[in-house]
Amino acid sequence: MGAWGYKALESDEGLDVVGFLQDFMKHHKESSQITLWSIVQMMKNKGFFGDNFEDIDFFYDISAMALAELYCQYLDTGQIYGYESKNVQVHWTANEDSLTFILQYLKDIQDEKPDQHGGREMTELWRESESWLEWQSNLAYLIQRIEQEISCLQQ
Repeated sequence: MGAWGYKALESDEGLDVVGFLQDFMKHHKESSQITLWSIVQMMKNKGFFGDNFEDIDFFYDISAMALAELYCQYLDTGQIYGYESKNVQVHWTANEDSLTFILQYLKDIQDEKPDQHGGREMTELWRESESWLEWQSNLAYLIQRIEQEISCLQQ
């Protein structure tokens, strides 16, 4: 795990998600609105997520956390990892399916739903880290924020 901080975006794998999104947005630059669901589907097609939630892998977990961090960053700043600096304003829209998909990954991580070997690599690695509490707090924040967004959509 190449990480220099406790957030998913502070890791090599998290930056892979950023790179994917930058490419995705370049290919969709004619559209001023991008759906989170289309991003999730393309990420699944490109191997960032498993075929189902039983398919557990460190990379899938960090991809879900990174996408959640990017979405929360967008909600807070209106920017997607600085993409707007290129004179293009892109809006993300989310539906309940896309947010529920991300939330399921985050809750499975928090609940330490085990893989076929009986553990969850993501939580095992962070538990051994000095940043375990910060990492847990970040995960809890992401879950709370995504749940809040789902609640807003349901009103």
